[in-house]
Amino acid sequence: MNRSLKAYFLLFMVLGVQLVACAQSKPQKPNILFIAVDDLKPMLGTYGDTEIISPNMDALAARSVQFNNAYCQQAVCAVSRVSLFSGLRPDQTKVWDLKTNMRDVNPDVVTLPQYFMQQGYETVGLGKLMHGAKNNDPKSWSIPYKESKELVYPEGYKYPANGKYQAKEIHKAYRQSKKQKLGWKETNQYLKKMGLAPSVECMDVPDGAYKDGAVALAGIELLEELSSNDKPFFLALGFNKPHLPFAAPKKYWDMYERDAIQLNPYQEEAIGAPDYAYHTWGELRNYSDIPQQGPVPTDQQKELIHGYRACVSYVDAQIGLVMDKLDELGISDNTIIVLWGDHGWHLGDHGLWCKHSNFEQATRVPMMISAPGMQQGKQANTMAEFVDIYPTLCELSNLPVDDELDGLSLVPVLKNSKVEIKDYAISQYPRGNKVMGYSLRTKQYRLTLWLKGEFRKTDVYSNPDIVGVELYDYEKDPLEKESFAENEEYAEVRSLLQDKLLQILNSQP
Repeated sequence: MNRSLKAYFLLFMVLGVQLVACAQSKPQKPNILFIAVDDLKPMLGTYGDTEIISPNMDALAARSVQFNNAYCQQAVCAVSRVSLFSGLRPDQTKVWDLKTNMRDVNPDVVTLPQYFMQQGYETVGLGKLMHGAKNNDPKSWSIPYKESKELVYPEGYKYPANGKYQAKEIHKAYRQSKKQKLGWKETNQYLKKMGLAPSVECMDVPDGAYKDGAVALAGIELLEELSSNDKPFFLALGFNKPHLPFAAPKKYWDMYERDAIQLNPYQEEAIGAPDYAYHTWGELRNYSDIPQQGPVPTDQQKELIHGYRACVSYVDAQIGLVMDKLDELGISDNTIIVLWGDHGWHLGDHGLWCKHSNFEQATRVPMMISAPGMQQGKQANTMAEFVDIYPTLCELSNLPVDDELDGLSLVPVLKNSKVEIKDYAISQYPRGNKVMGYSLRTKQYRLTLWLKGEFRKTDVYSNPDIVGVELYDYEKDPLEKESFAENEEYAEVRSLLQDKLLQILNSQP
């Protein structure tokens, strides 16, 4: 080979090595595993609950930053989820109930997975996710959303009766309802009238007999498929439990001793709280074994708490399977993991059950984020909200953050868990068509203003018709036994918090 050819050959080799090096040094977009858990309150070992058995979510917390003061925007599934997936508060999305379809009232909103799809991600979801958006919002997914009925169940089992039960007698009645072409709600009422809509189900069945087990197995298959593709992925998995009915395989019920279960220590209404603060927990009364009026008997309270715990442990096991697969595939180091429960749940406190309130037990949520290069095994005490998740994932993925989003990025907290990015969280809940309770939560206090008027009208906030006020001091009264809104000693605190809340509401677009 002559000198000229040698020189060209060497130059080609050098350029080739440099090109390879540049390709290898180019930042790789992180994958995102987005885990939603329905009705999960912070009743986890990692949040300090000594009775619950939740080893897998505890293990996830050990590789995450856990947010101890995270709150939902509204304590009901659809509204909470639409806010989280849109990054907008309910007064922006105009979704305040279970009936409204997000796209009907806010057609141009760009959801979190939709935005990532626009940025080159493969986006797919299965299980309960965007409740509040028709058909889980097809615009959000590059791969069609997978319905629960399309999932695979173990041999000898099929889709649970009305999505809930595996008892043979309930399946039989369910088939009769299908012959009558009854809808989902009508089927519920049909089963209830027959006494076949229990609030709990304890059966010796495999995990995959219920939807969450099937979701976990399908999620594992999706992880395998997505990890072999060139595109980064956004995989959202929605688990149903511990949503009612509390149906879980018997082995999870066997983890707990019912006789050892303690009832909630405070089951009264708070002194000084307005009637607007409360509801009659109609969701629970929809089940055939629950009294239609009056309190839940003591033994049944224990059964419900037992069932809730069993369901938490059941869904914890399913999440563990997904996490094991993520590690097995060797993609954990480049995957952001977000786990959240869509709102809290009352288990007898204040005499309440279910959610649908502005109290602490309904609005406080578990939330943890594990991200490459960020802190692990840390607990953050900054106030945080669901609307903060959207901008956080954008910044973690080096994507532009829309200025119209209502939340703040939590990345500074993921880098240093001691950082405080905000000193409040806002939740809200409507009572009828004309009254909305807006709740401002700080580290020490919760102020709730019940305002009368048309939602999202400026004069509602600038010239508010206040029909009820609550003020709780969690340092003095962690169980919310008394509202101090009319206590002269708290006049200055109330005034400051009220001004702050109204200022925030007035600043909304």
